[in-house]
This record gives sequence, C-alpha cells and structure tokens, in this order.
Amino acid sequence: MALLSPSRRLRRTPFSEGVEAAGVKAYTIYNHMLLPTVFRSVEEDYHHLKSAVQIWDVSCERQVELRGPDAGRLMQMLTPRDLRGMNIGQCFYVPIVDETGGMLNDPVAVKLAEDRWWISIADSDLLYWVKGIANGWRLDVLVDEPDVSPLGIQGPKSDELMARVFGDKVKDLRFFRFGWFDFQGRDLVIARSGYSKQGGYEIYVEGSDIGMPLWNALMEAGKDLDVHAGCPNLIERIEGGLLSYGNDMTDDNTPHECGLGKFCDTQMAIGCIGRDALLRVAKEGPIQMISPVAIHGDAVPACADWWPIMANGKRVGRISSATWSPDYNTNVSIGMVRMTHWDAGTAVQVETPDGMRDATVMDKFWI
Repeated sequence: MALLSPSRRLRRTPFSEGVEAAGVKAYTIYNHMLLPTVFRSVEEDYHHLKSAVQIWDVSCERQVELRGPDAGRLMQMLTPRDLRGMNIGQCFYVPIVDETGGMLNDPVAVKLAEDRWWISIADSDLLYWVKGIANGWRLDVLVDEPDVSPLGIQGPKSDELMARVFGDKVKDLRFFRFGWFDFQGRDLVIARSGYSKQGGYEIYVEGSDIGMPLWNALMEAGKDLDVHAGCPNLIERIEGGLLSYGNDMTDDNTPHECGLGKFCDTQMAIGCIGRDALLRVAKEGPIQMISPVAIHGDAVPACADWWPIMANGKRVGRISSATWSPDYNTNVSIGMVRMTHWDAGTAVQVETPDGMRDATVMDKFWI
C-alpha cells in the first residue's frame, strides 16, 4: 500500500510524540486524525493486550460537546435510547440514527451535567449532523468540538497502573461510570470503559498541553507491569464482537440489524428523530443481522472489502471484518447475515480473495 502524505488535514494528536517513540508501525485515518494500528505486530500486540497493560492513543474518538439549556433535549433527538434515567457520572452506549432509522454513529454519551454532554464518536463527521439539528430546530445549545483527547488504558493490569497515577479510588469506578481525578492540578474525566474486552479505562484529556506529561507518567509508573503503547487490536475486537462503524455497519443499517436493538427504547425515546421509522422496524423485525462467523481453513488474507456469504449459489450476507485468531485457532469474522441463514450452526461459504471457504454461523462471539 502507498504511504500517506502528511498534512495538517491528517491531524496529529497530543500523544503523537509518545506513539512515535514507541515504534508505531502503521496508522489508519479516523475522524481526520492518525490512529495507530500496529506497534510490534498485530499478533504480538494481541497477546500483550491480554496479559499486561497498554496505553492507547485514541484521540481520534473526538468529542461533540452539547452545552446549554437544550443539551439534554438535543441528545435525546439523536438517539432511540431512552436517556431520561441517565444520571450525571454515567456513560451510555447510544446508537445515533437519522430520520430513516439508519445508523449515523455508535458513540458513547458522557453526561457531565444536566446542560453539558460529550458524545465520544466513532468514525464519521457527526458534528455537522448535530449542528444541523440544533440549528434547524432553533435549540438553545452550543455544539462544538472541544480540546478533549481520550487516552485508553487497557488490559488486565490496567487497575494497578491507574491506581499508581490517580490513586486507589479510581479502582472503585463501575463499568460505564466516570469520575473526576487530579493530574498535575488538572481535573480529568476518567471512565471505566474502552474498545476492548480486557478491562480498562478511558481518560478524557482536556487540554492538549498535558498529553505528553500524562503519557510519560503512565509509562514510568508501569515499567514493572510491562506497559507498552498499544492500539485497538483487530483480532481481539472481532473475537469480542466490537463493531466498527463504516466497516461493519453504515447508515444503510438500522440498530436492530446491528444487534443493537436492546439500546432502542423506541416507545419511550420521545423526540428521537428516527423514532417513527424504528417503531416500524421493531414491529416487523430485521431481515438481516450482525452475526459471528467462523471461517474454516488456514488464515484468511486481510479483509479490505466486503466478502459475499453464499449458500446454494445465492448471496445470503457479507463479511465485513475477518482475521486469524491464535487463541481460538480459527478465522474469526463479523458478518451481516440474512434471517434465512442466521441461526447458529448454519453452514455457509465465504468468497474470500484466495477462494471460497467453508464457514459456520456461530451462536455468540468468542469473548
């Protein structure tokens, strides 16, 4: 693959200096920013993530900030998840939908105050959609992208590392809850969350100037824990069924097709722009759905495009993410499978770049 030409449009992050010093080998572009994808190798990074602790530069998870009297109303307009019971200090995984019920993003909403929210977004220009809704409805709310850059601390030793830098109280955080913790006189939002199934935290670093001081402090504190720079890992992500917006789902898919129906309270999410469309979907049910698919045989090549899922010569779905799993000794993948073939144990075939492969629809993801 050709190299990327650097420019101001490909934005560096507050942690880029540390990422480069750690020997990053590959990037992707995510929300117009550099996102590391490999340090030692995908497989080495995978084994280390499951055994130690990593520091992830996920500044690309940009925040859309809603601030003002109508912030809560606007937040509910964006998602079919009922937010009325959400308290300050909670994080909610929220599908964001358009007027047709199509997925625009699948971020984490962070409720900082009744009149202040952060939407920690996946890879799409959601800021402009939110600004358009706020302006079109003449809401009393400021919508902007603040100088907030998340730093992920992931892996089984993450509790110990975080306690050394922020104190033992950080370990009391419950899953998808956050608190404010001091670092060099600056209060930072820290949530127990992250884009892996290995446990960990996300630090919402408000102010780029403290990015490298925090990175260095964590690296120093974790030397005896075998701390390394890391990044979201392709193998572990697929094993855990963590979806990637733009890869595994687009605005052509509803939350129900993406297995996110449990986050859609369409009867109660009054004001959601896509509510009427999703009420119909909830009543009729989806005709296709995200499913785990084991692809048999040797390691498959890189999945850079959708691979057709076939049965009896007919296309019955697509594979959107796939890779070899060392721990499960099979090719793990995420597929969008039609209802005729989504039952666990169904035998299908996958058309990969190196030929047709036998495959099986699984009952659940591997982690």
